[in-house]
Amino acid sequence: MKLSDFDFTLPEALIAQHPPQQRGESRLLVCPTHEPIEDHQFRHVLNLLKPNDVLVVNDTKVLKARLQGEKATGGKIEVMLERILDDRRFTAMIRASKSPKPGSEVILAGVASARVLAKHDMMYELELTQSSLSLPDLLESHGALPLPPYIEHNADAQDDERYQTVFAKEPGAVAAPTAGLHFTEDLLAQVQAKGVQLLNLTLHVGAGTFLPVKTDNVEEHVMHSERYSISGPVIAELLNAKRNGGRIVAVGTTSLRALEAWATETACDLNSEAGLSKVATYAEHGHAGDTQIFIKPGYNFKVVDRLITNFHLPKSTLLMLVSALAGKSTIFNAYQHAIAQQYRFFSYGDAMWLERAE
Repeated sequence: MKLSDFDFTLPEALIAQHPPQQRGESRLLVCPTHEPIEDHQFRHVLNLLKPNDVLVVNDTKVLKARLQGEKATGGKIEVMLERILDDRRFTAMIRASKSPKPGSEVILAGVASARVLAKHDMMYELELTQSSLSLPDLLESHGALPLPPYIEHNADAQDDERYQTVFAKEPGAVAAPTAGLHFTEDLLAQVQAKGVQLLNLTLHVGAGTFLPVKTDNVEEHVMHSERYSISGPVIAELLNAKRNGGRIVAVGTTSLRALEAWATETACDLNSEAGLSKVATYAEHGHAGDTQIFIKPGYNFKVVDRLITNFHLPKSTLLMLVSALAGKSTIFNAYQHAIAQQYRFFSYGDAMWLERAE
């Protein structure tokens, strides 16, 4: 597969720069496997869910991960935190006219100092050396939400609220699980009242999510690593849903990647009897780890039956993921329709309902 196989032309005016006025007022493009696509408002998702289904959401919370700073020499830098390692150590991407070297000191937000410990490819490892604040407190008081590069304004008070899901509770991400931004507390209550089980897992979206694919041969691309965890009770409910004929509906590609990473690493294929028999082991203790799973056409899905997702960038690994799930022709036909109907694209844009191609 070539990278150019996943390209399309998007009018710049369709890139959503702000969320809709009210949370949940987005549109929903429904893409059944064997029926014509349909245009709806997002609340129509309630009609698509059935009793015994499970709706899996990512409860990660976006950190205020973008810090302004300077090198000891006075040169300006921007630090984009990628992962908190402990109370003082972290990894980050650093934007500077000249990259800081290992052993050098940087000043963060004018109130803290950090030493550069090492550099691995585009990622730096740093340690706070002088700070009256813990690393989480430093981010909360002096950092800014790291909006995607295609959003052309700095994060403001509206973003602080709307670039978080209503179920966000586990701090650690540097980008929002954006399909979850469409859900309101009221809609989630209606979903559960219908007999749909709401399940939480955690995948902390890393800074690598903003990096483009640079290899023309898709097979050569290496995914960034992201932390995830799925509790034992959630795994048990996934098993119950499959046993009772329910569907597993992932809210966003982050939830899908966590579910499929777990199933791949543990050989717990919920679509096979052999795989189902292994699930009980993990239903007791849960599972956590790092994943670099790369889902592209040809991938055999082991857990997810349906996906709620936003529209993704051309030539992106997420466009490859949805093409793997629903079929490349289905996705590109849907995107052409969405462009013609003036859907809003990317993080603050509209959503799709996709079915796994059989």
